[in-house]
Parts: sequence; C-alpha cells; structure tokens
Amino acid sequence: MAVKEFIYKPDDHELEKAANSYLMSMIALMAGLPLPIINLIATFIFFLGNRKGTYFVRWHCCQALFSQATIVFVNSFCFYRTMSIIFGSAKVTNSYIAYLITVIVFNIIEFIITIQAAVYIRKGKHIEWWFFGTLAQLICKK
Repeated sequence: MAVKEFIYKPDDHELEKAANSYLMSMIALMAGLPLPIINLIATFIFFLGNRKGTYFVRWHCCQALFSQATIVFVNSFCFYRTMSIIFGSAKVTNSYIAYLITVIVFNIIEFIITIQAAVYIRKGKHIEWWFFGTLAQLICKK
C-alpha cells in the first residue's frame, strides 16, 4: 500500500464516499459472515451506485471492488472445504488446517489494510494498493 498525493483535491463529501467504499466490505463482512460472496455483492452495489460520481470516488470504489473480488475466491474455497468436512465425507487434513490458517491470516491483514485505507482516505490522503491500484488505473476512465 502506497500513500500518494493526488493531484486533484477532493471535496469532503468525495472523501467520505471514497472511504465508505472500503468500509462497505467490512459492514457486509459482519452482516453475511458465513457466505463469502456477500462482501463482493455489497461492494459491487456500492460501486454501481457511485459509477457516475467523480473520478476519485469511482477509482476508490473500483480498487475496493477488485480487492473483494480477489478475497472472495480464497474465502469461497475455504468455505467449500469446511462445509464438505462438516456435512460430507471429507476429513480434516494437515493441508486443510494450513490453508485455514493462511486464509485467517490473509483476512486479518486485508481487514487491517482496508480500515487503514478508509482512515487515510478520509483524511485526504490517496491510497494506492500495489496490484489493485494499477488495475483500477486501467479500468477507471477520467
């Protein structure tokens, strides 16, 4: 995550909307915890609601959406494996436990980075994540 200066100085309402794009996934996480797709759907709906907003808001909504799209794959596979152990004939193995620990650590890091990004953006600092920022740059049009 890199803190950069944005040439455009956004208004206060733009900073709030951009910060809310990251917080949307956290709220959805708390509401739909067992289902990993809920975060992605909530972030996508927020993105659609702001797609005609300013470039600053759209860019941050896009970056938040890409980060949630990535994490949903990791969480979905873990959810599938856990359900197959609980309801199916799959067994708990060392590789499952290692993957579960990795997913938990990955989600904790993503949670911390997302909250940190929302706080920085609300203060007027532009946050660009390494992979997702470049992708948002390519997708969002000025």
